Amino acid sequence: MTQLHHRPQAHWDALGGGHTAREIAQQPTVWRQLPQCWNDVPAASRLRIKGILANPQASVILTGAGTSAFAGELAADTLNAAWPAQVRAVATTTLLSHPALFVDAQAPLLVVSFARSGNSPESQAIVDLVRQLAPGTLFLNITCNAEGKLARHGAGRDDTINVVLPAASCDQGFAMTSSFTSMLLTALALLGPGPLDESAARVEQVAALAQRWISELAGPWHACAQSQVHRIVYLGGGPLEALAREAALKVLELSAGRILALSNSPLGFRHGPKSVVDAQTMVVVFRSQDEHVRRYDQDLLDELQRDGIAGSVLAIDGRERGAPATLSDAWLAAAYVVFAQVLALHHSVRLSLTPDNPFPDGTVNRVVQGVIIHPYASA
Repeated sequence: MTQLHHRPQAHWDALGGGHTAREIAQQPTVWRQLPQCWNDVPAASRLRIKGILANPQASVILTGAGTSAFAGELAADTLNAAWPAQVRAVATTTLLSHPALFVDAQAPLLVVSFARSGNSPESQAIVDLVRQLAPGTLFLNITCNAEGKLARHGAGRDDTINVVLPAASCDQGFAMTSSFTSMLLTALALLGPGPLDESAARVEQVAALAQRWISELAGPWHACAQSQVHRIVYLGGGPLEALAREAALKVLELSAGRILALSNSPLGFRHGPKSVVDAQTMVVVFRSQDEHVRRYDQDLLDELQRDGIAGSVLAIDGRERGAPATLSDAWLAAAYVVFAQVLALHHSVRLSLTPDNPFPDGTVNRVVQGVIIHPYASA
């Protein structure tokens, strides 16, 4: 019988986690379909995007909510370092309430929206608001749902470029898994300075790595999730700090909040947050590919081992698991997050929850509900 994350596939369906288990496992296959989506973007549209990125007077805002926001945060610093334009990540949940802090109508602006469904209340509201405040803005929508409001409202508009990812990336489970990694890799490819064929080669490297980890590490990852932890701390530096936030969110979501999950950087962790560590705490450090950063990662790992307080301390180290040295942390994050997704999935089942819908009472929903969009009047 075919195994999926150390269990037969049929068991996941019976446990109410079939969608989530398959959507985690399918990611390498979905990623290999992404280059076709990128190549479907007209060359003229790609030139418009690169023209803004190459303009030192321009601003680029990467935006989304929740996991979609973390995709932008993960890519932002890498892209900002590669281009003259200012590239920053601002969540829709912040941009919608405080637009005057981020939108300058006098400067060229590219707004990149990340959206799994494109139906969250903030997704289209941000586009409408920015269009009101800065009419010359170019919008790039990276979405997993061709039928979502974001994609449909942007279709055929001169100021909008829609990039619709493979249908399988539009996760049916509660937690974003395939959608997160597919949007991240697409942003790095379409907004990066290199040609698309180089990005396609990197995707193949990441996909091969993740596929091997999913297969070879299924047993150890399952065993890792059987401990009775009540806190998990994820740590990472630079782009991997955003990954740590996404990893912590997966735990909160799939454990229905029963496991407290926090995130920080290895250096920042000492400045107070380390006080959370006790015998029922798991600490996970996403190790950087960069040699300078790795020294700081190792210092904290050594310190935690000396302290002997944490229930367990893990290092997720791509270099030790065959990751090519040429993969930057931002690209490698797509493979790293698979560990966090699988761990959260196993904990969800251990807590007798249904991973595809950890909140059957509807208090938290797959597509956010209850948001009132208030009209904005500029000063």
